[in-house]
Amino acid sequence: MTTRAGMLIATGALVAGTVTVLPASATPRPEPTPRPLAPLVWSGCATKAYPKLQCATLDVPLNHDDPVGRSITLALTRIAHTAKDPKDYQGPLLVNPGGPGGSGRTMAGFVAASLPAKVAEQYDIIGFDPRGVGRSEPALDCRPGHFDPVRPDSVPLGAESESAGVERARSFAEACGTKHGDVLPYIDTVSTARDVDAIRAALGAPRLNYLGYSYGTYLGAVYARLYPERVRRFALDSVVNPQGVWYEDNIAQDYAFDTRHKDFMAWVARRNTTYKLGTDPAEVEAAWYRMREALGKSPAGGKVGPGELEDTFLPGGYYNGYWPKLAEAFSAYVNDKDAAPLTRAYESHAAADAADDNGYSVYTSVQCRDAKWPRDWNVWRADNWDVHAKAPFSTWNNAWYNAPCAFWPVDSLTPPDVSNDEVPPVLILQATDDAATPYEGAVALNRMVGGSSLVVEEGGGNHGVTLGGNDCMDEHLATYLATGEVPRGDGQSEADAVCAALPEPEPPASGKKRGGTEAAAPTGGTVLHGLLGHVR
Repeated sequence: MTTRAGMLIATGALVAGTVTVLPASATPRPEPTPRPLAPLVWSGCATKAYPKLQCATLDVPLNHDDPVGRSITLALTRIAHTAKDPKDYQGPLLVNPGGPGGSGRTMAGFVAASLPAKVAEQYDIIGFDPRGVGRSEPALDCRPGHFDPVRPDSVPLGAESESAGVERARSFAEACGTKHGDVLPYIDTVSTARDVDAIRAALGAPRLNYLGYSYGTYLGAVYARLYPERVRRFALDSVVNPQGVWYEDNIAQDYAFDTRHKDFMAWVARRNTTYKLGTDPAEVEAAWYRMREALGKSPAGGKVGPGELEDTFLPGGYYNGYWPKLAEAFSAYVNDKDAAPLTRAYESHAAADAADDNGYSVYTSVQCRDAKWPRDWNVWRADNWDVHAKAPFSTWNNAWYNAPCAFWPVDSLTPPDVSNDEVPPVLILQATDDAATPYEGAVALNRMVGGSSLVVEEGGGNHGVTLGGNDCMDEHLATYLATGEVPRGDGQSEADAVCAALPEPEPPASGKKRGGTEAAAPTGGTVLHGLLGHVR
């Protein structure tokens, strides 16, 4: 993504963009003389789930080119290594859940608990809130309540509706400039990568190990380009296409999410005895769009209009473990005229809180700053109507999500070329049918990074394929972290190794109350996808 305002789109492109050389601001070069780093002071910040979690803070320059200037503070977490033999200690493993805008503090505990114990004990597993996020200071919050329901229909069916959407996006951008104009020039991926290197230095590590998901793959690739000599083991799961950041990646994602939504409709059709929405996927999809139209006239629970409906079902494009509950809500609304399960699904998957407002503020700040976006709204209109005609599920919803970039108060940078032949083998992990970061992004990065290895979950559609329940994918990650070894294919395909996808989810066992509120024990996939957040 958790909630929709954090519907984290860390995207991968089906449409190739222009790869540019590193701009002067991002070219590897001698760093300005850094300020002395104070030793990290770790203290206990245990949670029920992660009782050994520790916390610390680190001050870094707001502007890394002015190391004696203003500081900002990063919030860090750690699960310390427990290997008894010093020879088994492999240094810090920094983890990032994606975004941009995702909080990573809890990620350290999750990764430590999810890796095999013999692997986890060899690392200090480090989480962090990137600049602007969560417990880091200052934390951005441009326009609280931006996603309060009920928003106007995301599909602009007239000039007045479109003008209202444009004004809403413009207002968000202006609010960011008014509240955070002093820091916006420094909320970007290159600055965050330089923060990562400051974390490495503060930990006293000559080289860094890293596990990044989603947008975290792009952050890792940028770091590796800036500091190739400081890369040890880098695992990148669900890969952003670096050739399309960020406008083209988002357009490509519109097609991919529409396809994944159709996969969900087909899954529902195959279970007609449970959901009673029809056996033809097209028939089920038509019922979904009729539901959307009805909600435009009478929002469910006074909260779920067409835009909120899209927000509620979009997490199903990230993780099919949500499909049974989403299908229950869909069926109850259509067949029983019962809107309560749909309202509960919205509250569970899409209702925005303060953390989501923060995540979205950082998301826009990073993406709008990282790369150029069209400043002419006519381009957005033409492109999105063209895509909507072929992929209507979330195209306009996504357009409005990113529309502040058309009016952003800070000029955009040029994204770096992350091609790299100076790093040790990088492990790339990817599902073939991932909608958030389509497969083409992993293939592109695999070709751009010399010596990398691509492990594919064939037929999988979930975003985030390690530590979510696929033992085969997890084994490749664990082997890499333990030994540095990566699989090597025969050169006949892009993939160096292939794992089968997990079985599709199934409806709850018969006899359980449909649409009920009882909570099942969370699976590894559910926990992972809650942490990845679907912050788009």
